[in-house]
Amino acid sequence: MKHFTYPNHPTGHGYMSEKTQRDYIASAIAKNLLPANAHRVAEIVSLSASNNVSKPVQFWQLYSVLGQGPIVRIVESFYERVFADEEWFTSVFARVGGIGHHINTQASMWIDVMGGGPYYHGADFRLNFHHTHNAIQLMNDKGGERWSQLMLDTLEASAKDMTDDPRIRTSINTFLSHFMTKYAEDFAFENRSFFGETNPPFKQPINFLKMSQEAIEALTENEIKDALKDRGVDVSNYAGKDELVNKALMG
Repeated sequence: MKHFTYPNHPTGHGYMSEKTQRDYIASAIAKNLLPANAHRVAEIVSLSASNNVSKPVQFWQLYSVLGQGPIVRIVESFYERVFADEEWFTSVFARVGGIGHHINTQASMWIDVMGGGPYYHGADFRLNFHHTHNAIQLMNDKGGERWSQLMLDTLEASAKDMTDDPRIRTSINTFLSHFMTKYAEDFAFENRSFFGETNPPFKQPINFLKMSQEAIEALTENEIKDALKDRGVDVSNYAGKDELVNKALMG
């Protein structure tokens, strides 16, 4: 099992990070991906990724792992694809500015939301203005689908920038899916984007000492195993649920 010692990089809230965090948490609670008290769970709202590989990395924790360099390189790779694409797509970006302009603004937004501090001046107002004025020609089924395909191609080619923590790609997928869902709702187009697996449901810590025997027995075998693993127990020494329950009851 891999061991990590995050944070790798100093973190801070930006102009967009806190609101984006609140919006995502509310949405994830509604989908049963996060617990109802997620706003008060320290390891969820923290800007530093958990070192426990069984816990997902929230996308506002990505900067604590990646820092600035890998984020900029992923964005740079994406816009290289954008500016090499078909005229109907590329021209919308080119009218706003050159490739350097788009790399700087997009990377600033990513860093800001991912916990790197205040980089994206103007926050949601600036982002909304860009999409309703500069990029409105692409805020539709065709544009959304093409943007998503180019981003998927970028992610597939950017594994080296995502470290050896398998949770990072999943967290980036979650980040992108959250924003594409928002854009599809705001601009009334079909969200056909698929970037890959997104963060699994967050598992609340299980404290056997505060549970009755009946409550422990009601857990699934895998839930008991995972809780024991989190406490450093080698579950391979216990055969079947009954033995696992007995171990859990021992505290």
